[in-house]
Amino acid sequence: MKNILYEGYQGPRLPKQVQLQRVQQVLQEELTPLQRQTLIAYYFQEQTIPQIAADRGVNKSTVSRTLRRAEAKLRRYLKY
Repeated sequence: MKNILYEGYQGPRLPKQVQLQRVQQVLQEELTPLQRQTLIAYYFQEQTIPQIAADRGVNKSTVSRTLRRAEAKLRRYLKY
């Protein structure tokens, strides 16, 4: 019989302040400047991908790819 209690267990949650510090640290130290700017523009300044692309003079797919890579890097560093 499987031990359902521990299936998918992710450990105790960190306090919100610690989580925010970790996110800020990853944003500053692990992302490239372009990834950081794209992530901030999209999530915090609430710009759309076409708006970001127009501001930078690049294709929407370039912005989307940069955003996806930044999100993946953020997840990877915050996983541990």
